Amino acid sequence: MPVKIRLARHGRKRRPFYYIVAADSRAPRDGRYIERIGSFNPNTEPATIDLNFDRALVWLKNGAQPTDTCRTILSAEGVLLKKHLLRGVEKGAMTEAQANEKFEAWKASKDAEKETTKAKFVEKAKATAEAKFAKEVEVNKARAEAQAKKLADLQAAEAAENAEDAEEENAPEATDVTDENTEA
Repeated sequence: MPVKIRLARHGRKRRPFYYIVAADSRAPRDGRYIERIGSFNPNTEPATIDLNFDRALVWLKNGAQPTDTCRTILSAEGVLLKKHLLRGVEKGAMTEAQANEKFEAWKASKDAEKETTKAKFVEKAKATAEAKFAKEVEVNKARAEAQAKKLADLQAAEAAENAEDAEEENAPEATDVTDENTEA
């Protein structure tokens, strides 16, 4: 039975979530699998990989062939490097202590790289949020100014109307006096 390490799609439409599985190569993509050895979530920034390192290494040692995408994931997590180093130990090219030392050095550099990548994403998200907030403050300020201008215009129009009414009330009624003089 040829075994493949591949991705099995889960999740909803346009929001995929994948299981990393060891499955018979003749089984359907999302169908039956032998063992689930991890998960891959491409929806997060950066993509989240949860992998059972030891089980993946066992499957690779037993001859399971990873697909191209899984090969990339396993390489990023260091499973393929560990397999390569253990193969060198079996052949006598190095001792197990040397292999572990090389692997730990690689893992430390990879962890530092991951932390910088996460820090960049956090910084980018923070900058985007600050820019959105600044833009929103500008929009709110413009709205407040427009509303204040509109209110001032309404108050000026109301004051002018009140002034006209006051002038009409204070004006003398000269027409009645002239009518009485003409009758006599």
